Amino acid sequence: MLRQGQNLLRQISRRLQLHLHKSTTSSRHVITGASSSPRLSIWRRKKEMGKEGLMVTKELKRLQSNPVRFERFMKSQVSRLLKSDLVAVLVEFQRQNLVSLSMKIYDVVRKETWYRPDMFFYRDMLVMLARNKKVDEARKVWEDLKKEEVLFDQHTFGDLIRAFLDGGLPNEAMRIYDEMRCSPDPPLSLPFRVILKGLIPYPELREKVKDDFLELFPDMIVYDPPEDLFDDDQQWRTENKED
Repeated sequence: MLRQGQNLLRQISRRLQLHLHKSTTSSRHVITGASSSPRLSIWRRKKEMGKEGLMVTKELKRLQSNPVRFERFMKSQVSRLLKSDLVAVLVEFQRQNLVSLSMKIYDVVRKETWYRPDMFFYRDMLVMLARNKKVDEARKVWEDLKKEEVLFDQHTFGDLIRAFLDGGLPNEAMRIYDEMRCSPDPPLSLPFRVILKGLIPYPELREKVKDDFLELFPDMIVYDPPEDLFDDDQQWRTENKED
């Protein structure tokens, strides 16, 4: 009886130890998982502008025609904005296609102590500049991101190239395409399809990208639009140049 009682106590003790070990391991896993989850980029969060940001946005637009007062206001007021307001001001100027003001705030952001190079920060700037056909500004931004060693993923490359194509800037689009082809990120088929669709008005460039696509993805098919669609796009571009 004594031995049976001792054996029973040992079994209960082992079960308790096993249960405690599992509970500790589970708790440890939850803590690690929570702490290791990536933070969402500030450029992807919802932008809410406070009163200071609204005031700065209004004043900067009003003072554009007065360089002296504009610069004075930049130094005295814009430099005092909270991070959230400064981000929201830049996003608002981008939304309104105010290129000059966007570039001013872009420069301010990059000098802030909290600033960290971010793919989405540069993507939004380049898309806005492509939309407004601003080649010189886009090249400046591109030089900045290269200096900061910012790397785009393949989907972002596809979005950028498509933005420049839709903005009527095929040469800039193909320059970025060359960067995409040199990227260490493995190629994906979807960004290529996005680019090929944007290249419909530019059949010669489309053939080049199509060849690259079929070389990378030999088992996939590219559906070409009717030939008369190429002719219509070519005529449309010629008429636009004449205008």
